[in-house]
Amino acid sequence: MAWEAIFTLVLLVSVLGALVATRVSADLILMGALILLVITGVLTPASALSGFANPGVITIATLYVVAAGLKETGAVQWIARRMLGHPKSASGAQARLIGPTGVLSAFMNNTAVVAMFIPAVQDWAQRLNLPASKLLLPLSYAAILGGTCTLIGTSTNLVVDGLLQSRLDIHLGLFELAWVGIPLLVVGGLFLVLFATRLLPDRGGLNEELEAVREYGVEVEVVSPGPLVGRTVAEAGLRSLNYGYLTEIDRQGRLITAVEPDRMLQPGDKLYFVGAPECASELRRIQGLKPANGGVHKLDLANHQRCLVEVVLGPEFSALGQTVRDSRFRSRFNAAILSVSREGKRVPGKLGDIRFKMGDTLLLEASQEFAEQYRFRRDFLLVSALNDSTPPDFSKAPLALGILLAMVVVSASGLLSILEAAFLAAGAMIASRCITASRARRSVDLPVLVVIASSFALGTAMSETGAAQWVAGSLLNFGTLTPWLALALIYVLTAAFTEVITNNAAAVLMFPIALAVSEQLGVNFIPFAVAVMFAASASFITPLGYQTNLMVYGPGRYQFTDYMRIGVPLSLLVGTTAVLLIPLVWGF
Repeated sequence: MAWEAIFTLVLLVSVLGALVATRVSADLILMGALILLVITGVLTPASALSGFANPGVITIATLYVVAAGLKETGAVQWIARRMLGHPKSASGAQARLIGPTGVLSAFMNNTAVVAMFIPAVQDWAQRLNLPASKLLLPLSYAAILGGTCTLIGTSTNLVVDGLLQSRLDIHLGLFELAWVGIPLLVVGGLFLVLFATRLLPDRGGLNEELEAVREYGVEVEVVSPGPLVGRTVAEAGLRSLNYGYLTEIDRQGRLITAVEPDRMLQPGDKLYFVGAPECASELRRIQGLKPANGGVHKLDLANHQRCLVEVVLGPEFSALGQTVRDSRFRSRFNAAILSVSREGKRVPGKLGDIRFKMGDTLLLEASQEFAEQYRFRRDFLLVSALNDSTPPDFSKAPLALGILLAMVVVSASGLLSILEAAFLAAGAMIASRCITASRARRSVDLPVLVVIASSFALGTAMSETGAAQWVAGSLLNFGTLTPWLALALIYVLTAAFTEVITNNAAAVLMFPIALAVSEQLGVNFIPFAVAVMFAASASFITPLGYQTNLMVYGPGRYQFTDYMRIGVPLSLLVGTTAVLLIPLVWGF
């Protein structure tokens, strides 16, 4: 081997070791590797940076905007409420969960799907009196399996498709992977329904200890006409909030203090909740409720510009000693007070009659610029915005879903490429105000894109220096390998890599090795590329291998061994099914 090939292999091993053994972020490690390849002359700058112009990478960036539009409009929550239902057992709940999650993940970023489903599944688990740990890991696995059904279902598929386009000028169709992906979703889903209840622990969810946080009272009103009218408190999901609990209902001046789960909601009911500050954000995500405080509706702010903010009153706050009503707080600060907390406890009584005291913590609905605007004002000792507290615009959920459907149709019909369809869909999301331009910019996960694009440099170096061919030759020297055994070996190696490094990096690094193996065997490369796609996505054994596995780790109160207990048999089942089906579909 030439020194360039040896250097590339040493660098590859170093990168893998750094990803596994250090806490340095993956984007820094892989960008550092790219820089070394350029400085040492192994790659030209144009070759090293080609990943940043790859169609797959650009498509991923564009689909982040589409997914954010679905999130901002509450489209996923809208679907979840209509499809999850009220099953009687944990297995029934898993069956109802896997279908919608798998279908959604086939058409949008599965990380976004899981992020939006986690609070919905936690609420649902409490409503069904089931531990969330029985549902959250199946949620992640269903998203992973669903993502394998289409070309846009996971970033890994787009990355490998981008490599196929740039190296071999091969384009895969939107639904071409469905011949294997759908059977994997069905087989994996059946396994989860049959065995997940027995294999997963009963640890419940990670509920907020309300006594340990600032406590507020939040009042909301049942909208009429609306989806909650005529439903019981339990059916509306109001008995299973993560951050608060329903204490009383004001029905046309009559106070109902003992609120039963089967109490029917009526138009105009005013519901009083007590809980953490996040309770207000949680309630805003439930379609059919609106703030009972009239001042919220008088704010001169569009829906997408609003967020929840906490402020602590300082000694120079000019309205100390005045009531909320007399202070004219809303007109002075363009912010509406939702609740007041004093010494960690909610202040009882009508909101307008509460008198301000120094040190009071106010929960406000304000503009997204409020925190920056008033952070250094002497009126407030502390100003902090709550993350992800902008209320969804449910009225645009059908429009956002329509844009997604149109993107899928024009791409699947061949009228436009996936990249072109994604461009139009992202533009439509912004033009229709499903998402603002500023939020669209923030929705693009730059570190993930840097990891993917800089991984291409290592893959290119493996091919150009001959390192990939050497690795492929070494694998084939272990014995006479049939194409089927070689395919299984590539699948196993990719699956092993993806458990310890990022799935996209595993795909990019294994792609040139798989290409070299197919060339030395003299067989069709497409089955090997597809095997890399599926194996890089099929991460079930550790929480580190796939981002969605890590996302449910805390909320489900899982331990590392929980993933191995259910992930090892699922990986074997999915891997065996994939290796058997791939050659039947594409042929050697």
